[in-house]
Amino acid sequence: MTCVPGHFGEWLQGRLGPDGPLALVTLACPDRGVRVTRRPGPFALTGDPVLPEALVRALLQRIGQGAEAAWDLRADFPVGGGAGMSTAALVAIAREAGVTEGLAEACLAIEGATDPLMLPAPDTVLWAPRQARVLDAVAPPPRAEVVGGFFGPPLRTDPADLAFPDVSDLVAAWREGPGLAEAARIASESARRCTALRGPVGDPMEALAEATGALGHARAHTGSARALLFAPGTVPEGLFDQMAEAGLTGLCHFTTGGRG
Repeated sequence: MTCVPGHFGEWLQGRLGPDGPLALVTLACPDRGVRVTRRPGPFALTGDPVLPEALVRALLQRIGQGAEAAWDLRADFPVGGGAGMSTAALVAIAREAGVTEGLAEACLAIEGATDPLMLPAPDTVLWAPRQARVLDAVAPPPRAEVVGGFFGPPLRTDPADLAFPDVSDLVAAWREGPGLAEAARIASESARRCTALRGPVGDPMEALAEATGALGHARAHTGSARALLFAPGTVPEGLFDQMAEAGLTGLCHFTTGGRG
């Protein structure tokens, strides 16, 4: 069995200038993702419906392995939630088949957009998801506790969609290696800009962050994942109840980041 962790939206995402490339820093979720098991063929696809059969077959043809095998996929988050399940599944299938090189290019060829989940430390790069390449190395995010859920229906990424706000100033601030309070401010501002441009109407995260004492909030800039950001050890009791009352589902709690 091969496991590949997902993510839970992004610390920030947007264009580098009005006509610049789309760029992001992923919010890593190290203890939830996709698990893939390979068994002797003929070809079959079982488990959670993470990927359409056509995409799995396309990947196996590209890597030249696993076409005569049965594949079982198990995902911890919903597809289209902005938690990286499709990228994690593609990477896990390739690794389970014994292929470890060229995974970013393979994922891009299969889906047209990809998260950096094939990298050993996906949250330490400024990533171009429509180009599947590292734009720059950045410091690891500060350690934080994340309490998240999903608001609204799933929304799969459209590779042609570049309607995102300019976040050049936020990227410049992130390159400085912010502490947790500043990182949460950057994430909150990136989320605000995205919601103002892309919706949805009635997103509750700003109000939830204020009501719960969170340092800030983050979101999947495509997808329904939403997160509150806390200093370690400061998550209040009863938070799941408050988030459920605000309309979030699939609630989860994890630690991310590696500094502080």
